[in-house]
Amino acid sequence: MFARLGSWCFRRRRIVALLWVAGIVMMGATSGAVGSRFGPGFTPPGFESTRGIKTLTDAFGGQGAGDGGTIVFRADRGIDDPEVRAAMEGLFTAITAIGADPNILIDTDPATATLSAEVRERLRNADLTVVKGIRVASPYSPAGASQVSSKGAAAGKVAFATIEVPNQRGDASAAGRVLEQMLPSIDGLQVELGGADWATFAEPSSEALGVAFAIVILVLAFGSVLAMGLPIGVAMAGIAAGSIIVTLLSNLLVMPDFAPFLGIMIGLGVGIDYALFIVTRYRENLHHGHPPLEAVTIAIDTAGRAVAFAGVTVVVSFLGMVLIGISFIQGLAVSAAVVVALTVLASLTLLPALLGFVGERIEVTRRRGLIATGFVALALVGSGLQVRPLFIAGLALAGLTLLGSLVLAPLRQKVRARSPKPLPETLAYRWSRVIQRRPWPAAVAGTVVLLLLATPVLALRLGFSDESNFSSDTTTRQAYDLLVEGFGPGFNGPFFLAASVEKAADEATLAAITEAVAADAGVVFVSSAVPDDPASPRAYLWFVTPATTPQDAQTTALVHRLRDKVLVKGEAALGAEVAVTGSVPTTVDFSDLISSRMPYFFGVVLLASFLLLMVVFRSVLVPLKAVIMNLLSIGAAYGITVMVVQWGWFSDLTGLSPGPIETFAPVMFFAIVFGLSMDYEVFLLSRIKEEWLRTGDSNTSVANGLAATARVITAAAAIMVFVFGSFVLENDRTFKLFGIGLASAIFLDATIVRLLLVPATMELLGDRNWWLPKWLERILPKVNIEGTPH
Repeated sequence: MFARLGSWCFRRRRIVALLWVAGIVMMGATSGAVGSRFGPGFTPPGFESTRGIKTLTDAFGGQGAGDGGTIVFRADRGIDDPEVRAAMEGLFTAITAIGADPNILIDTDPATATLSAEVRERLRNADLTVVKGIRVASPYSPAGASQVSSKGAAAGKVAFATIEVPNQRGDASAAGRVLEQMLPSIDGLQVELGGADWATFAEPSSEALGVAFAIVILVLAFGSVLAMGLPIGVAMAGIAAGSIIVTLLSNLLVMPDFAPFLGIMIGLGVGIDYALFIVTRYRENLHHGHPPLEAVTIAIDTAGRAVAFAGVTVVVSFLGMVLIGISFIQGLAVSAAVVVALTVLASLTLLPALLGFVGERIEVTRRRGLIATGFVALALVGSGLQVRPLFIAGLALAGLTLLGSLVLAPLRQKVRARSPKPLPETLAYRWSRVIQRRPWPAAVAGTVVLLLLATPVLALRLGFSDESNFSSDTTTRQAYDLLVEGFGPGFNGPFFLAASVEKAADEATLAAITEAVAADAGVVFVSSAVPDDPASPRAYLWFVTPATTPQDAQTTALVHRLRDKVLVKGEAALGAEVAVTGSVPTTVDFSDLISSRMPYFFGVVLLASFLLLMVVFRSVLVPLKAVIMNLLSIGAAYGITVMVVQWGWFSDLTGLSPGPIETFAPVMFFAIVFGLSMDYEVFLLSRIKEEWLRTGDSNTSVANGLAATARVITAAAAIMVFVFGSFVLENDRTFKLFGIGLASAIFLDATIVRLLLVPATMELLGDRNWWLPKWLERILPKVNIEGTPH
């Protein structure tokens, strides 16, 4: 099937290329017409915080159940200065009016008359429906005294209004963009919009750096501009198609804002790698004397099979996250799986078609192409670093080089190709022989290093980072800092206590609950119970302010302490649950849910990968070793992530302050890294088995397999390390987190695992690597991943 597919795509290359172009254009047009609906979906099913949100929604009009934030302001002249008060009250009145009627006539409605002409002009061009239903609690209202600071130098100068939109996915971020345009500008008045839900998502630009590094690595490794350009182009086509489908799926599934960019990050890594393995095998076939059609057919029938299997393994790893049972995680899993599947499809169909256009010219590189490629890489560096002059200069120089080649003959000269060395003369072959002569020291040393790096995992703390991790120049971070200055750190993450009752409670019971909460050392403020209906209450609400920041471990401990100890007696007297809810308790429940289901997810992915490898390689020990070694490298990557992200090591370089590891990160890490590690495992072991079947010599087959794949695996791993590592330059903590974790995992897998553990363990086991019980041999389906090499 693979041989026929490669041959058909090669011979029908114009049809295949047109189908890809037409498909991307049509899907892109559809996506543009339908739009996207990315947004958070953190509500954990069946947990106390969720029950509390239901009470808030049913009994209190959704107060505290929607996407909440703050408008924080500081007035040097005091918040009661007439000019300041008029501006801020006018802002709150305008927000309330627009929330009640998004079709309001901005220029004529008296509610918006206090807004400046510039602000009204901006609002005329904005989509105001995103703030429909918004609620504002002003510090100037009769009940707003607690929203004005009474603390030290900030007393009377710092205040905040709470804002909230109904709990509709994706509204808060869009509403935040509208509200930012409405903030007044007065001398001596600082106004900031607080709350992570309201923050504008900053699209990453560092993927351009990853592509620039990929260009340089591929040209240095393979000495051919076309051999560099084809993998990158095919990866881009797969990513484009996958990203468009993900955008469409966001209307059906809960997907966070960063889902498509995470897909791009993963797609760049795997897409370039998959196409690179096929292109490398194609060039080997040309060197062996095969004409282009045969070379493509053999490449797809051998490397293409490995790519397909590796892609299936990655997709299975991602789809295993569906077992977590949380819509947010499931959306991430589907988005990543779709992008990977499309890059595999592009490698197996579009790539052979493009190779048909290129033919044997893939071995030809002219000076103009090499120089222009260098300038394009320079332009991409400028784009990634957001240095516009460098970007423009790079593109201009690339264009001038190509134009200059029309009149300058030296630029049209061919670059002399390097003759490939025989396998026994390569560094990888000699290295393999060194390890195979001393397998025990290599195996023990590699294992010890990975175990030492993995030890910080024992201190892993899951959670969600707060707004203190935003860049200091963002309005979100400045609002956070103002609240800390004026009210204390806990004001950035208040709790709600919500209770649904069958009959009115007596005042003594309610007061006892209030006093018990107030007595806890982790609480700085608790309100009296607020009934939903004073005449006939069926629910009560308390507002609680913790003493510590939302991401602090003590805040998480406070949530558990309130539930397990402080409120137990009061709940018994009330005859109803007093649910601890709000954004922070919700994230605590989310973390607990993920932690409880992680072992099942890990187990399913490990078992599925073991079975897939066992079917493919007809062995028990090879897949067992692969699973164990991948677990070691993933554990070491987790350990490095804990050191850098949670403990704050090298914070001067990364720009990260110490904080918890994002709750969903370990699951995503496991799926991504395990899948990618299996890629290298498949590519290397399939070549080793191919050599073993050809020679029957396990010792030589290991050295030959390692030497044959060393250059391409090293280049592929280097690309991934740079692609993932470039995301550390982003301001967003989540991207930094993934960049550090994934780059370190790939680096460890390509060095310690592939260069030490694989050759050492293969040598130690010898022919036993391919042992399979006869009864198992009979029942396992036969899958040929080696294809027909000759």
